[in-house]
Amino acid sequence: MKFVSWNVNGIRACMQKGFMDFFKEADADIFCIQESKMQEGQLALETPGYHQYWNYAVRKGYSGTAVFTKKEPLSVSCGIAIEEHDQEGRVITLEFEDYYFITVYTPNSQNELARLDYRMQWETDFLAYLKRLEEKKPVIFCGDLNVAHQEIDLKNPKTNRRNAGFTDEERGKFTELLDAGFIDTFRYFYPDAEGIYSWWSYRFSARAKNAGWRIDYFCVSECLKDRLADAKILTDVMGSDHCPVMLEID
Repeated sequence: MKFVSWNVNGIRACMQKGFMDFFKEADADIFCIQESKMQEGQLALETPGYHQYWNYAVRKGYSGTAVFTKKEPLSVSCGIAIEEHDQEGRVITLEFEDYYFITVYTPNSQNELARLDYRMQWETDFLAYLKRLEEKKPVIFCGDLNVAHQEIDLKNPKTNRRNAGFTDEERGKFTELLDAGFIDTFRYFYPDAEGIYSWWSYRFSARAKNAGWRIDYFCVSECLKDRLADAKILTDVMGSDHCPVMLEID
């Protein structure tokens, strides 16, 4: 099975930059997006052969997620059942026979870490949500997690040490996630790979210089380890300030 995740930084804008060409070429079993930045009814997306599920933020033009799946899930839920967190359209959970599949757009801690305290509470609550699901069946989750875990995961670790996405607090929460029994699939296959990123600022020609960050992930329950086939970061795909990430499972 092939899974693809992409922060499109506005699906309507991405549609003008080749989104559907890549969507068709990818031919994923499940394809999900983050940061759709739209409300219901603002875009009619034709995806023959796929079931569509959307979660919109209350605030217009902000956040939002969607999942496109060839196989119809047993159930679908939006959010993590905590009202404070569920206003921003950040999580969609699909239940299948033998696993849960989740797309997530983790809150950014913002300039001057204005939202870091909220981010820490989110991390605690989201991990608890994952572990509750895992009591029933294995979990696959993906999306823009808004953290570069190790220095190897961004071009300029020294100068970004206290910036959003590379604080000790955020990195520590990702370590907690791994310690709780989840696998960062890209690092599972490529533990020492350098210079492979999934997000580049639109400023300073960052993408041309490959001055990026790896902040988009596929993570899975430890018990799925033997079924992992490959994980890729598709750095050549344009259309957003992020590139898609992919997971293949036998």
